[in-house]
Amino acid sequence: MIEGFQLRGFSDIPELQELIFLLVLLIYVLSLGGNMTILLLVCLDVYLHTPMYFFLSNLSVIDISSSTTTLPGIFIMFTTQNHMISTSACLAQLYIFPFLTSNEFSILAAMSYDRYVAICRPLHYHSIMGRRLCCLLASVTWAFGFIEMVPTIVLISRFTCYISKEIDHYFCDILPIRDITCSDTSLVDLYILIFGNMNVFILLSLTLTPYVFIFICILNIRSSSGRRKAFYTCSSHIMVVVIFYSSIVLQYIMTISGHNTGSNKIFSLLNTAVVPMLNPLIYSLKNNDVKSALQRKLKF
Repeated sequence: MIEGFQLRGFSDIPELQELIFLLVLLIYVLSLGGNMTILLLVCLDVYLHTPMYFFLSNLSVIDISSSTTTLPGIFIMFTTQNHMISTSACLAQLYIFPFLTSNEFSILAAMSYDRYVAICRPLHYHSIMGRRLCCLLASVTWAFGFIEMVPTIVLISRFTCYISKEIDHYFCDILPIRDITCSDTSLVDLYILIFGNMNVFILLSLTLTPYVFIFICILNIRSSSGRRKAFYTCSSHIMVVVIFYSSIVLQYIMTISGHNTGSNKIFSLLNTAVVPMLNPLIYSLKNNDVKSALQRKLKF
């Protein structure tokens, strides 16, 4: 592999660079603040020591790590005009960001199962969703994401031929790297096609299947107030799932439909910046437990 690359960033849309910088900076600060608040509340408030908030804290760690892995490069490029990134830093981004994305798929699936048990088997909730099972699910999630990306990074690190050092993105991503190499990419393409699509399909199925049973269970509740309460219990998670998967689908559609790279990068920002900011906002605004915990800690 060569010694380093040059990130193009948003130089192809110069009229929007300052606006993008200010918006991304604001979103990044809000994302860090919101997710750190969730983490602190879950750690400090005993009423949030439940499986749901255990998984939510994992989601906050993923969101903080994901935005911190990708967004600071935009700030560095704008303030210093230095677009260079070392090969080791590039490989780190190539590994960490997909690893975190895979983890988010898995955590959302685990949270779906938690909501299923809470609504469909409420009397057995604490016996089923014990600390041991929660730790096991989280450990499997992180371990699976860690192992899944190793073959891809090993294959990419063996690329020796490049037609350009310029990566048309604001961080090192697999597809832009593949576009500038003249090495054989067939194994990387095959791995992404098989394991990437299989991963998304399986985890999406594991996320949606519990909701089939949840909705059936809700429809069987006779009182309207009971149905509203049951739906409210899982509404925050539904919104997070819809936003996360929508951002992935939009980015994928923009990539395969051949739209210009400026549009692709804007949609990529949706996934790397906006989604991590929205997750804590959704859980803060739509969850009485989080609002009550915040009020207790702020003493008002």
